[in-house]
Amino acid sequence: MSVFVKVCGMRDAACVTAAVDAGADAVGFVFADSVRKISPAEARTVAEDVPEHVKKVAVMRHPANEAWQAVLTEFAPDVLQTDAEDFASLDVPDHVVRWPVLRQRGGEPVAQMPEVFVYEGPLSGAGKTVDWTEAAGIAAQGRMILAGGLDADNVAAAIHTVRPWGVDASSGLESSPGVKDIERIRKFIVAVRAAENEA
Repeated sequence: MSVFVKVCGMRDAACVTAAVDAGADAVGFVFADSVRKISPAEARTVAEDVPEHVKKVAVMRHPANEAWQAVLTEFAPDVLQTDAEDFASLDVPDHVVRWPVLRQRGGEPVAQMPEVFVYEGPLSGAGKTVDWTEAAGIAAQGRMILAGGLDADNVAAAIHTVRPWGVDASSGLESSPGVKDIERIRKFIVAVRAAENEA
């Protein structure tokens, strides 16, 4: 099985380059309140060398449409990731892919499972894993990108237990809150690739 890899919370070009060179499929930029928050203009500069085959993801949470439009115009993301219920109030053009966030035991029930979705705990970027057994049942219903407390040490177990379509890491790849560590990024992606070969 091939596992889609997203590295989130990017704030500097060197770490973006390291993630791309290591084989990341997507890089995420946080525009919600967080120690990883970046402005749309800064994100555009940091991501200017991201190749077309790697998705640039705008990560938001309960944004006003005005805030989203500013990100759309300035940053021009490939994907918008925000809580599932947020999309009803946002103007998202057809060329931007939607990744709704479904939260463990939280949020509104989803009437129809989206094709691709992010699954994580109540609080993004908190470094806490979700219940992998519960997640495994949900992963069977669509293309789940599993998030929450993943790092190089536990991602293989997460992949084997949950069988997600993709994985998403942020805080577990940092030397301090909001500061990505290039070596941790590389080790994480190496661990994912090793785990998918064993699956």
